[in-house]
Amino acid sequence: MTKVAATDFKARCLELMDRVAANRESFVITKRGKPVARLVPLTRKSEARDSLFGCLAGKAMIAGDITAPAVPAEAWETVREWDELNRTEGHSRVGAHTRKVARSRTTR
Repeated sequence: MTKVAATDFKARCLELMDRVAANRESFVITKRGKPVARLVPLTRKSEARDSLFGCLAGKAMIAGDITAPAVPAEAWETVREWDELNRTEGHSRVGAHTRKVARSRTTR
């Protein structure tokens, strides 16, 4: 990396930026001999991160049939059995709430 004094950088800023863009050179800007900043070319990754459009391109893929059920039919049978058990034992919160609302509407 080439070192450039701050006064030289101020005078030749656009020229140095053109060199960075064209040749992918890097410069360290110094002030009184101490490094204070770095002028480097952008990487393709940082350019892609700056843009929201297309940033997720190629990140997802469709695996299998997207219209098929997410779980097999046997799993639905298990859910039905649980629902039936909850209804018979009186543990269903949704069922109890629905019955309570239905009763309150009929008593009005």
